[in-house]
Amino acid sequence: MDQYPPATRNITAAPSAEKSSQLLLREYPHRAIAIATPSHALIFRYSPTTSEAIANGSLASVSSARPRAAGDSPVSKCMVEFSPVSKQLLSDFRPLTPRPIYGTLGLISINQDVFLCVITQALRVATLRPGETVEKIASVDFFCLNSAEYDNVISLNAYDGELSDSASTYGQSLGRRDGEIEYPYQELQKLLSNGSFYYSTDFDLTNRLQDRPIDSDTFDIDNFDEAFLWNYFMISPLVRFRSRLLAHERDALDASRILTSAIRGFCLTMTIPQSAAPLRDSKSGLPSFLTVISRLSCKRAGTRFNSRGIDDDGHVANFVETETIYWSPSGVLFSYAQVRGSVPVFWEQTPGLIPGQQKITVTRSADGTQPAFDKHFEDLEQSYGAVHIVNLLSATKPGEAELTQLFHYGLQHCSLCRVDEKESSDHALLRETDYDFHAETKAAGYEAAREIRRYIEHSADGFAYYLAELTDDMVETNEPTGHQRMVVVLEQEGVFRTNCLDCLDRTNLIQTLISQMAVEAFLNHRGEYAASDFWMRHSTLWADNGDALSRIYAGTGALKSSFTRHGKMSLAGAFADARKSATRLYINNFADKARQNTIDMLLGRLVGQAPVHLFDPINDFITLELSKRSSEYSSTENINIWVGTFNLNGRTNGIDEDLSPWICPRELGSAQPEIMAVGFQEIVELSAQQIMNSDPTRKQLWERAIKKTLNNRAKQIGGEKYVLLRSGQLVGAALCIFVKASSLPKIKNVEGSVKKTGMSGIAGNKGAVAIRMEYANTQLCFVTAHLAAGFANYDERNKDYATIHHGLRFQRNRGIDDHDTVIWLGDFNYRIGLSHERVMDLLQRQDLEKLYENDQLNLQMVAGLSFPYYSEARITFMPTYKFDVGTDRYDTSEKARIPAWTDRILRKGTNIRQSSYNCAPLRFSDHRPVFATFQCTVNIVNEALREQISRGLYERRKAEVGHTATDLLIDESEDDEDLIGYDPIEPGLPPASSDRQRWWLDNGKMAKSTVGPPQPTNGNRENTTRVLNPYRPSNPFALTEEPDWVAVPRSNSRLSSFSSISSSPYEHINHSTLLSTSAASNSSPRKLPPPFDPATLPAKVGQINLLDEQAISQRSEPPPPPPPPPRRQTVTSIVQPSSPTSVSTQPTLRSFKHAMPQQESRAISSSSPTSNKSKAPPPVARKPVHLKSTSPTTSPSLPETNSFGSPIDPRTPKPLIPRKTSTTVSNLTSKLEASRSNTLTGGALKPTSAPSYQDPVAANTGVLGSATPSNRVSLPGLGSAERKPALPLRPQQQYTQPSESELKRSVVDLLGGDDGAEMNGWETLKPS
Repeated sequence: MDQYPPATRNITAAPSAEKSSQLLLREYPHRAIAIATPSHALIFRYSPTTSEAIANGSLASVSSARPRAAGDSPVSKCMVEFSPVSKQLLSDFRPLTPRPIYGTLGLISINQDVFLCVITQALRVATLRPGETVEKIASVDFFCLNSAEYDNVISLNAYDGELSDSASTYGQSLGRRDGEIEYPYQELQKLLSNGSFYYSTDFDLTNRLQDRPIDSDTFDIDNFDEAFLWNYFMISPLVRFRSRLLAHERDALDASRILTSAIRGFCLTMTIPQSAAPLRDSKSGLPSFLTVISRLSCKRAGTRFNSRGIDDDGHVANFVETETIYWSPSGVLFSYAQVRGSVPVFWEQTPGLIPGQQKITVTRSADGTQPAFDKHFEDLEQSYGAVHIVNLLSATKPGEAELTQLFHYGLQHCSLCRVDEKESSDHALLRETDYDFHAETKAAGYEAAREIRRYIEHSADGFAYYLAELTDDMVETNEPTGHQRMVVVLEQEGVFRTNCLDCLDRTNLIQTLISQMAVEAFLNHRGEYAASDFWMRHSTLWADNGDALSRIYAGTGALKSSFTRHGKMSLAGAFADARKSATRLYINNFADKARQNTIDMLLGRLVGQAPVHLFDPINDFITLELSKRSSEYSSTENINIWVGTFNLNGRTNGIDEDLSPWICPRELGSAQPEIMAVGFQEIVELSAQQIMNSDPTRKQLWERAIKKTLNNRAKQIGGEKYVLLRSGQLVGAALCIFVKASSLPKIKNVEGSVKKTGMSGIAGNKGAVAIRMEYANTQLCFVTAHLAAGFANYDERNKDYATIHHGLRFQRNRGIDDHDTVIWLGDFNYRIGLSHERVMDLLQRQDLEKLYENDQLNLQMVAGLSFPYYSEARITFMPTYKFDVGTDRYDTSEKARIPAWTDRILRKGTNIRQSSYNCAPLRFSDHRPVFATFQCTVNIVNEALREQISRGLYERRKAEVGHTATDLLIDESEDDEDLIGYDPIEPGLPPASSDRQRWWLDNGKMAKSTVGPPQPTNGNRENTTRVLNPYRPSNPFALTEEPDWVAVPRSNSRLSSFSSISSSPYEHINHSTLLSTSAASNSSPRKLPPPFDPATLPAKVGQINLLDEQAISQRSEPPPPPPPPPRRQTVTSIVQPSSPTSVSTQPTLRSFKHAMPQQESRAISSSSPTSNKSKAPPPVARKPVHLKSTSPTTSPSLPETNSFGSPIDPRTPKPLIPRKTSTTVSNLTSKLEASRSNTLTGGALKPTSAPSYQDPVAANTGVLGSATPSNRVSLPGLGSAERKPALPLRPQQQYTQPSESELKRSVVDLLGGDDGAEMNGWETLKPS
């Protein structure tokens, strides 16, 4: 079985010490794992109760616990904290593993356990240029955040036997002791340790050189290309966490090199000694580096027969981007990218043990395939530009021929190939070459494959390549000489997409030839050539690349690699290919399926897999607070911008002319704009030979001329020198940005991009170049464009604008509109829609307004068909096209072009104001250069002040809650921990609370009330005091007229202590039990809030309030009536169920509320003495409010009367309520009735006449089924139709009036009986 090639080429020892960190563990009081560098620590702590809470539904309403489909596993949740290292922070930690770790691949949840995956062994395999290295992952390990079960597992050792079998893609060696159980991450560990994964802590390895910043010291971790980031599923929670950090913390996290981006594929550097290097640097004597990087897409990842064709998202199997990079110590950096991928139709192939008999099956019709086909090529066009397909499938093999036929059908119906009748075929962005590899090489051998050059060289010239060079700008600004900058000179504008059936063997051979063509073109432009020694190294790299990619997809090295490596096919190579074919058959049939599952687990595609949820409460709080205080640390500043555009008509004779009338017009005065944006069109002549030549030398000549003009003026006025920030070129269109040297520190994230609107030929010169930047904290974008020519082609120009606007993309998929300020400049080619004679007549009269009314761009913008939302200043200059060269005469040739304002400058943004718009009298082209000046307001953030505020907030918050991941909630309660980091369930609501943490209290502090009773105004301080009104509803938002406070008498009597709770003259309140009040009711009840469970209220005030809640808003107390018969006694008495805090032993009747109207629930009470063990009566419905009365649970029995004073039949059944009697109450009642009744009103209620009552005895007759008299009111829900079980009878007790002597003898004890018996319940006091 193939092993990976011995790692001898440019492979050094493990990464340097500064790229490593330590793994630490703390086991008590909560398990936590820390990744510690010398300066910072990233600490993880698992929340053990979260998954359970989500699983049982208790967190179902929390939005952060995202909804899951049936069968999904719960979201694993971890706290994370990134802090500077301190002794206190890591005092409880110990090393988890003695060896250093070299990176973190992320977090993954397997079988309810959360694992941290780290790189434990790595080998350096590539150096793209000094400071940018790539390491191969040799071994990874997994550490569990929530369990110590896996802490002592023996890890795979990849150093055994030159990466051992475990390094083989299909190695089956155990890595652990025989007989040891398999751990849940074992297969994942084998996959990641097999030598096919690479990472870099210096730069973003997932993006090609052209798509990332040229500055080698920047590492923008959130610009990962997800398509090539194989640990995206595991690292994305950490990347999201990083995005929430403050700027300085983000920088510290990036500098710590803890987070790692891993690709799969191939990466290797060959060192080219100076003697063999095509570009030599005699000064340094350093060698050159030639590197090949292949990035395998993870979007449709899988093994050979498990992953074929395309999916509905437009991703194809075995899609690989391969980049050839050459760095020379002379300061030149070259890059060329190409792609391979499966045939983009829906097809499958069954594995079989007979070579050539694996049947190809097309699984979807051609029309059904078209949407996915279009999406695939639209994505390619957006990422790379124009696409040239090289199809190597056989025309004679039936299966391959069918795929080619479907491929052709898709191309014919693809929007990128479709052109209108007006458009030339050159506008197509898709081109195909069919090259039957086997037929072409059958006779002459693989050497014949070199003939493919003549089919693709036209496109190869048009696509160009990426080139960056060192610039000496900084030397002129008195900077140290070591601070030279790399500047992008040229960008690649298209890509070759090569495919065969597997995209392995034939594809790799052809891609090697295309790479060689690009390198040759690069050297030819510089007048250099490469020796055979250089090309041998190039071939070896590509052969190793083919082997590596083949091993990943098919299980063995590539076939035909002998030819790729040596340039000829030997007999040994043929035997090696036969052996590889046989090995592939075995592996594809028996080993691939299990490994497909492992790949899917790594990518998070298994059913029910969810990423780990990370949160950091402290940083989330600080970010929110900082956004509220942004005005404290941000300000604005006005900068000046000069923008100019010039169609050079391919001329170079103006380079030596004085450009100051254009570059330094009098409108500028003595000011020096911070930014100078210069756009050129037709830098090269529009000839068939020149148009495909992307040689940047012409652009560089103009850059020097402009810079010379700028700095000469700076010398004259004693100003600052200018620096070339960045330039870009699309064949004939170029854009150069110069900035003042003092402005350079304020500028960051400078990026460039190009967008073609045609493939080649004349149309290849049309398109756009864009450069974007951030000046302070404002995003600026400059776009120079050359749109389609022709008087009547305004529709095509509109389409060109739309293509550029939608298709031009910067890093992070940022578009033109994703900027605060956008300026377009260039030759837009819109004409004036009048005849030549009419235009010339208006020009003689200088009637510019009439001309502008017929300007095509003006009309298209007004109609919304082009440049929507852009503005243009008023044009006050003559048309800038077309002149006789060297004169001010408009075109006098036979074509007699109509003069027009083809060269324009447009703007968009709320923060920009235009101050001038004019043309300059430079006559060496048939166009006149145009310029505009702007004043732009940029937002400036004082990072030092922001940092200061941030640190203050951090320290304050840290002091309040401690270290979230290490010290938070070290007690046993885990309830609140589950809620930390959760968002509100709806926008505008506070976050979730718990028993210990409440959003309305700060950090769990006890509630404090500073409200005090109002002071009496009548000066009666000695006799009364103010207390909370017990009749006030417990719901503070309920409608009520009850006052908040009531006045009660201040007296030496023991009874006065109860007036703070009750204001009824008939109530004596015992604090230890429930209340049944006998207060009079009014016939117009107060509006009540909805019913609720009284058992949830506090025992004393809350329950009392509930019992008295029927008190009338205009409450009136009657004067004490004559003694017997007491009018207010009714046939039934009501009792409230006991609260949990009551000491009463009577049963609670909780089921009333289901059968009662919307009033307060009451229970029927008995006044006969019975045992405490008696059963509770069945529930009985409540009365209407106006019939309510209360009677004691333990009061002495009184003769029962109806509302007319007549005695009631003692045989009437009553509910039996257990209670304990007291002999004290009758005496107390008489005494109260005789002397104290009027003093218990609390001073808050006025006596009025007593209302009349109807007899509520109808409730009982209704229960027994008897007819309800017309003058009685039956209880709701208990009419004669409803039969209820008869209630047990009770003995009737006779009421005896106590004598005067008994009243005098009795000792009033409110809390207990005279005989020491306990009193259970509220006692009702009767008037004497």
